Amino acid sequence: MTDDVVAVGSSTPAAQVSGLLTRHTINGVPVLDEDDHVLGVVSASDLLSRGAPTAGGVMSAPAVTVQAEQTVVEAARLMVRRGYERLPVIDDEDRLVGMVTRRDLLRLFLRPDAEVEVRIRREVLGDVLGVRAGLVQVHVLDGVVVLAGRLPQRGQIRTALALTARTEGVVAVVNRIAVRPDEASEPERPDADWRHT
Repeated sequence: MTDDVVAVGSSTPAAQVSGLLTRHTINGVPVLDEDDHVLGVVSASDLLSRGAPTAGGVMSAPAVTVQAEQTVVEAARLMVRRGYERLPVIDDEDRLVGMVTRRDLLRLFLRPDAEVEVRIRREVLGDVLGVRAGLVQVHVLDGVVVLAGRLPQRGQIRTALALTARTEGVVAVVNRIAVRPDEASEPERPDADWRHT
């Protein structure tokens, strides 16, 4: 998060809010009361769709916020669920302490594909599952991991998928691992798409 936050009061003229968004290249600002409590948020779309003269008149309220002690994953899920680009971060007394943006969160999640691939091969397949090299191929592109090959037990496949999905930098996991036909009564369904939720 950033603690250098552009914020306005409820009586700030809407035209001034518009100027702040343009000048700072942002798409929203929190509206605060005199004690730094977040009353709402004014976005560029609020300014376009509502004709009130002040920030208090055009803001979306109540504001959707995230607590400072919440995890990055919780903040990311809330942001995705609500479709927001940024969220005010508040302390335990509901006062603004910063803003977190999608860009902030992506910085934490993104890892080079080659690094993600090595971690999955070594830590998930090697260290945890003890899978012999070459039994499962790992391909990573833009954080999407494809696991392909055969394993003797269905439980190993479930574990591989779950641990891979939790690996930093992984956006989604595509399953192309099948159970060895001589050791299972029914084949594991390929192409299951595991995503962070």
